[in-house]
Amino acid sequence: MLRPERMSKVSVTGSKSVMDEVIETLHELHALHLTDYDGSWGSFDNGSPQEGADTFSERLVTVRGLESTLGVDRDEVTPPSSFDPEELDERLAAVRADVNELDDRRQGLRQERREVEDRIAAMEPLARLDIDLDLLRGYDAIEVVVGEGDEESITAAYDAADEVRAVETFTGDGVVAAAVAPAEGVDAEDAATDPLVGIEFSRIEVPDESGSPADILDDLRHRATQLEGELETLEAELEDLELEVAGFLVAAEEYLSIQVQKREAPLRFATTDNSFVAEGWIPATELDTVESALREAVGDRVEFEELERAEYDRHGDVARHEEVDGADEESAAGAAGAGATEGSEEVAADGGVVTVPDDPPVIQDNPGPVGPFETLVRAVNVPKYSELDPTIVLFLTFPLFFGFMIGDVGYGLVYVLLGYLTMRKFDSDAIRQLGVVVVWAGALTITFGILYGEIFGLHVLGEVLWHDLIGMDHPPLRKGLSYTAWARGWLVVAVVVGWIHLTVGWTFDFVDKYDIHGFREALLESGSWLSLSTGIWLWVFSTHLESSKPELLYVTFDGEPFALGFGGFPPIVGQLGLGLIVAGIALLLIGPAYELPEAPQPFVHALSYTRLTAVLLSKAGMALVANMLFFGAYQDEDEVYHYLIDHSPEYVESGHAGAGAELVFGGLMHGGIVSQIAGVVILVIGHVVVLAIGVSAAIQAIRLEYVEFFGKFYEGGGKRFDPFGQERQYTTEK
Repeated sequence: MLRPERMSKVSVTGSKSVMDEVIETLHELHALHLTDYDGSWGSFDNGSPQEGADTFSERLVTVRGLESTLGVDRDEVTPPSSFDPEELDERLAAVRADVNELDDRRQGLRQERREVEDRIAAMEPLARLDIDLDLLRGYDAIEVVVGEGDEESITAAYDAADEVRAVETFTGDGVVAAAVAPAEGVDAEDAATDPLVGIEFSRIEVPDESGSPADILDDLRHRATQLEGELETLEAELEDLELEVAGFLVAAEEYLSIQVQKREAPLRFATTDNSFVAEGWIPATELDTVESALREAVGDRVEFEELERAEYDRHGDVARHEEVDGADEESAAGAAGAGATEGSEEVAADGGVVTVPDDPPVIQDNPGPVGPFETLVRAVNVPKYSELDPTIVLFLTFPLFFGFMIGDVGYGLVYVLLGYLTMRKFDSDAIRQLGVVVVWAGALTITFGILYGEIFGLHVLGEVLWHDLIGMDHPPLRKGLSYTAWARGWLVVAVVVGWIHLTVGWTFDFVDKYDIHGFREALLESGSWLSLSTGIWLWVFSTHLESSKPELLYVTFDGEPFALGFGGFPPIVGQLGLGLIVAGIALLLIGPAYELPEAPQPFVHALSYTRLTAVLLSKAGMALVANMLFFGAYQDEDEVYHYLIDHSPEYVESGHAGAGAELVFGGLMHGGIVSQIAGVVILVIGHVVVLAIGVSAAIQAIRLEYVEFFGKFYEGGGKRFDPFGQERQYTTEK
């Protein structure tokens, strides 16, 4: 759970005469993460693709192109009842012909539609002018200019121009046509265009057509409508074809991609003329399964060997090897001999050492409910093989942080529904897993909502459940808007949670460094921060120099609001804390002295967790305002807010709410019909905004995880386990 699944580096060595069978077996096992041969062995080269690789690749490109053209969604395709590879070429040729014929027609119609749309755009302003097109061109003595602009400005510009002898303008809904007669010796085009420089005028080219532009425009629009209808009919034909052939295409894609994988696999092997070596990583628990499958396929004609179960340091270098049975130099040479019976080459491999150096891939080993939270970890990076996997901590803390901040049964139910819909409606595995995370966050929101006794910001749940059914005066927890002690108390609780959370992070770092570099390195680099953090907060929560510290440190867990009987650690513990602070600073001086200026970090970072309380109070405050505007509210003599759900404002004004009660707002629901409608709108918008705050709560919670917690120990940079092979969905083994 905290460590990834244990991996073993293995080699498969044999004669090329059995390579095809070995590839077939390894592909079906889907258990070996292949290591690409790097060309480092003098007598070995990378293998060549098997016969037919290019052909299958070309067919695969064709199939994927057809899927793209038809818009095939693999997740919505029903697997075909059967798929015969022998019929692939004939069926694929027929499908390609049908698809290409329809697609060519579609492209032709789309091209014509674009041309018609361009002509419509050009003709619309001319139709507003309403002058036949053949009247706007073809003159020898004058030049006609058409464009959009102000007729008075255009006329004035021509009147002021010496190169213009005469001008006549025509206008229609912002479009102007100017017939310009040039002065003696002046070019007609220059006379028509030069005066317009500097004024607002957008010229329109007159198309080489004749007749009324309005009639032409009507014809174009009619043709555009026809084209849309033809395209819709054609799209329907393509959809019908997609339904007919989608199952075949996805099955063909799967079959062809498998064939390409198999035939290109030798490119990753080390080979000679007669032998091959394939290396890679498999889960240590799969060793016997893989070896048995290979023995069943090719018997003793291949040598399967576990090279090592190595542990790596944080930079990927081999730090320590674990001896494995049979991994000595002699057995490695024997493996080469077994694989090179057709020639004299031998594999130059050192037993027990990674022949082609690479890091082991990572399989995060978390139980079912925790698994979806791996998505949040991988959003930062895949854990290194040597690192502790923080997924379990995210599973335990992220929904807790979120639920604490929102804490409302109504909102929690909405989040659960949103998460469930995300799980069901999206195709991406990562998004579906995020949906599961949202469901967990919603579940914790409901849990805290029950403890707070709130549903959509109302205290009805608390009154019915905790008061009427259980007999308690109030719910076990309160948010603190009306109860100052709770607001102050949540600040202290948030700091304590931060202290614990950060301590777990530094402890993870200590374990990582101890496993890899030993106790001294762990003590200096991680123990220093653990000592500082523990010392600072032991002293803060001790009664040593009590008068210099805020009172809320001592009353929060001693009755206000939590009656746990803890009024602070005794002075001796505070003095011990000071000693740990000194020890932490000393460890930093001995070890990473450059980090000494960051010594206040454990204090500052723990205070960062007070953002949990800030979001809690802001969310509660906004829900309070939304409900108060609709229902109305009064404040009793203890400054506690009560909604006017069952009473009118007169209930307070008449004194029935108590002598010290004060009306805060009468409530829109107690007004006329207009007031009530406005109140409903405000109520809905207000709660939608509060729901949106859930996004802010999620951001704040994940920030605490990524920045504060991960920052203490997590680097990431591992590679995910990607085994050779493919899980079949649409085809059977052939």
